[in-house]
This record gives sequence, C-alpha cells and structure tokens, in this order.
Amino acid sequence: MRKFLHYALNRLVITAFIVLLQVVFFMVEIVAWGNYYVEIAMGLRLLSFGVIVALILKQGNPAVKMAWIVPILLFPLFGGVMYLALGHVFRPKRLYTAMAHTGELVRSNLRQDIQVMERLRKADPGIANQCDYIMRYANTPAWEHTRAEYYPEGLPWWQQLLRDLEQAQRFIFLEFFILGEGTMWNTVLEVLERKVKDGVEVRLIYDDVGSVFLLPKEYNEMMEKKGIKCVAFNRLVPFLALVLNNRDHRKIVVIDGKVGYTGGINMSDEYINYKKTHGDHWKDAGIRIEGEAVWNFTVMFLQMWNMSRHTEEYYGRYRYQFVDKPEAAGIVQPYMDTPLDTETVGENVYLNMIGSARKYLYIFTPYLVTDNEMHTALKLAAKRGVDVRIVTPGTPDKKTIYWLTQSNYQSLIEAGVSIYQYTPGFIHSKCVLCDDETAVVGTINFDYRSFYHHFECGVFLYRADMLGDLKRDMEETFALSEQITLEWCKKKFVKTNVIGPFLKLFSPLL
Repeated sequence: MRKFLHYALNRLVITAFIVLLQVVFFMVEIVAWGNYYVEIAMGLRLLSFGVIVALILKQGNPAVKMAWIVPILLFPLFGGVMYLALGHVFRPKRLYTAMAHTGELVRSNLRQDIQVMERLRKADPGIANQCDYIMRYANTPAWEHTRAEYYPEGLPWWQQLLRDLEQAQRFIFLEFFILGEGTMWNTVLEVLERKVKDGVEVRLIYDDVGSVFLLPKEYNEMMEKKGIKCVAFNRLVPFLALVLNNRDHRKIVVIDGKVGYTGGINMSDEYINYKKTHGDHWKDAGIRIEGEAVWNFTVMFLQMWNMSRHTEEYYGRYRYQFVDKPEAAGIVQPYMDTPLDTETVGENVYLNMIGSARKYLYIFTPYLVTDNEMHTALKLAAKRGVDVRIVTPGTPDKKTIYWLTQSNYQSLIEAGVSIYQYTPGFIHSKCVLCDDETAVVGTINFDYRSFYHHFECGVFLYRADMLGDLKRDMEETFALSEQITLEWCKKKFVKTNVIGPFLKLFSPLL
C-alpha cells in the first residue's frame, strides 16, 4: 500500500492525471456544444491541416516530421491539438532567452588556443577539422596538458570521486540527470555537508523529471537549508502543454576547476550495483580528467546554473591556474549539445567519427534508435571494410525502446555490422572508439532524445593515454556478450520485423 501511494502521489503521475482530466473536460465541452459539432470538427481539421503544412515547411529531420504527420492523419480531430500540446512547439521561453544570454558569457570565456590547433592540424588535418567543428558549434575548445582516466564501472568511478571531493578546497559543482537517495548519493552528500562547513562553495543541479520518482518535491529547498546551493532543472509543471523534453541529461562534476568528471553514471545505487534493477549487472562508464580541459566543464556548468537561476556572474574566479601543467599525451575536448539550437552536435560528432573510420569502430549504447542518416552511416562503414561492433543491453529497462533497438539489428547485420547484447544485464555506457586514435565518452545515447531533445555532454579524445583502457574494456565486454545473428533475428520475427518497424514510425516521439 505504501509503495502504491508513493507512485500514486508522485508529481509525474499527478501531472498525467491532471492532463487527462483536461482532455476529458475538452471532450465533454465538445459534446455539450453538440449543435456546433460540424463547425468544431471543421475547425479542428483545419488546425490539423495547418499543423501538417507547418511541419512540412519547418526545418528539421524528416523522420521527426513524419512521426507527427502520421498520428495527425490518423486522428484528424485531435492530431493538431496533440501536436500543439506535446510537440514542443512552444519552447520554454525563459530557458531559451537565458540560453541565448549566457551564450555570450560562454563565448567570451572559452577561446581556442591557436597554437594547439596549429600543432593538431600538422599532426592530423582530419582530426583538426573535427575539433574545429566542435569549437565552432559547441563553443568548447580542444586542450593539451590534460590527463584522462577511463572507468569501466560505476563503483570505481564513485570511489575515486569521493577521494577527490575530500580534497576540495574552493568549490564543488555537481550536475546530474538522476539523483536518488541511497548509499551512493547519501555518502556523497555527507562529504558535501562537511565541505560546506569548511567554507567550500557547493552547487548542485538535478533534473526534475529525471529524479521525479526518487526525491521529494522540494528537495532543492532541503539542500539550500544545508548550505548547498541547488537547482531543480526545468521544473515539472502540470498543464496541458506538457513539455517533458529538453531535459538536462548531463552528468558533470567539477572540483576546484582542477578535476572534472562525466559519463553515463548518475547518482543512484543501481549505477554502482548496490541495487539490482535490470539483470544481474549494471555496466556503465565514466571519465575523469585533470588539467586545462576542465575549464570547459566549469563554464558548461556555470552556464546551466545561470540559465536556471537567471543570473550572471564572473566566470574567471572559478578558473584553476595550473602552475605545473599535467603531462599528458593527445587532445582532450569536453563539449556540450543543446536542444535550443538547430545543430545536432552530439549526433554529428558521432557521424564524423563513423565517416572517418578506417580500421574499426566500437560502440557502447543502451539504446539504438537512430535516424536514417546514422543508420546509413553505420552500414556504409561496414560495407567499406571497417570492423563495426555495437554493444546493446541484454536486459531491457524499457521494453518499447528495447524492441525498437532490436528492430535495427537485421539490416545492420546484413550490411556487415556486428551486434552484441550484454549478457550479464544492462549496459548504460555511451562510448565510441575509433582506430586506436579517437574516442568519445559521455552522456549521449544513439537515440532521438539525446540527439534532438536533451542537454548533453561528452569528451572527445585524440591519442589520449586512456584509449588503451577503453579498448581493453570493450574487448572484454564483447567476450561477455552474445553476438546476434540473422538466425536470431528470424526467431524474433514478430518483434524485429512487425512490432519494431511499426514503432519506428513513432520513434522520434518516444
């Protein structure tokens, strides 16, 4: 009974119930105005027709447009209303305005060292072009003198994070999509409370929807009382235009501007396998960087903070001045992607890597729900002889997305792509490794939500020392996973060839 009440009284459930009531009220009103049904129906059909025309003329991915046009044609009376309510026509204006304003602060604080780019261009012009693209469209420069460490599991990542938090002297910034009370977060919180008492500035951002089932409604106020400055990002508000997209899916920790963390790991016990949720083992990946590139993460966090608080501040006081720059090979470039512009940086960085692959391309992703451009790029890489391997979960967290992921298997395998399912359980890592030279570790899934709707981040690496550790983990993961065959796909015919293709029509909306 307590568990039922926990979910029944949850803000997300209550919001959905309120939206349902509003829809029912809307329908009752139509019945009540029955004498004018023909006029009302004609008006709704004209609205749906207008929405279809607007979608056709709108810039954007054709798959996303078609995903809306199909239900509008199927339900002409309510399709247009549904799009206006849930189609993210109305972006959160304050968020959009704040993003534009803080963008000037980002551009003034993050500038590319020309000498770094000149050395990179001499070493590899193609990689220099990739880094230059990230700089121009994500406003985040490439850096030398940055050590990067790869963590193949959440537990060692968390343990190292605790050690670094204990060393903090000036400030700690934390930003997570999911924050859940339990051993992992409570242990971190104990350290943060002690650090606040020692005079360390602590700021925390968590996504309101991502944490909606795990935290009390006013958790941000509880943190403020402890001395931890806190923001619940893009608060869930129950009204008809229910905007659940544009979530803060990033995971960032910055300590004194000297050390930074990101990856797929959230602050909840399943990420360190202290709680079993999907299968016997939850596999995730994280990265720790130390050096000049941490400045990117510092500015990225401050931008999100100022967007949420609608404030402005001097970023320079949070920049760490390295007297002795860390000795490290290669290039490290933390970057971000935002849904509030027209550039899909997260997807395009992946596409550039796929297009430049010569020998091999290894991918970890929990979801493989891609548009035609990504699907074609993966197949073309395999067709030209690149060893393309993708690892997805053996145990699902969302059945619908799982079937969508599996519906892509057959055409990829027929093109020469090797697909593996992680047998021990659920893999949540978001990693790409290419030719022993480049990699991305971050928060960006191979799906529409990460590419189009969420705030995301990642780290692009070129010839960094940690690439060997990432490759070793990937090879060990292949050995633990089941390789999917065409015979396997035929046995799952209904899911992969009937249900999956139907769901693909609506995949941009899921």
